[in-house]
Amino acid sequence: MPDLICSLVNLPPIQPLMKRINERGIHLRRANPWEWTPLRQFIVTNFSEKWADETSVAMARQPVSCFVATHEKKIIGFADYECTRRGYFGPTGVLEFHRGSGVGTALLIASLIGLRDMGYTYAIIGGAGPVDFYRKTVGAIVIPFDEGRGIYRLEDDPAFTS
Repeated sequence: MPDLICSLVNLPPIQPLMKRINERGIHLRRANPWEWTPLRQFIVTNFSEKWADETSVAMARQPVSCFVATHEKKIIGFADYECTRRGYFGPTGVLEFHRGSGVGTALLIASLIGLRDMGYTYAIIGGAGPVDFYRKTVGAIVIPFDEGRGIYRLEDDPAFTS
């Protein structure tokens, strides 16, 4: 899965997305530190332990760099930023039942706004699975020189190689 890059300058507005998901009884907000245990269980159960490990970085930040989507007070999706590396979006996931409802898009835009608020102009979407979704939603492009390796396959720290 390739890494992508997207501009944070002209992100789509989040308000229409929020209205759309709120009408379905879905709410989006920053995760609270006291929710770490249920959030970790949600991620491990529905996605992966590695993603939960990455999310632990988001939960240790101030402000927390993880957004959650809830329905009937239960977590149905999450999105992190500034976890894997500086300027990175992800990991992110939405329960299959809620995909296609705008939840993933709202989580993405909220997280990218979070990165923009930190002063970034571009974001890296690491190891992107649904490339077409990111291309269509935020104009992301594949980083061509990456050759699909990204940081996830590094064996040595790049600072020490020449």
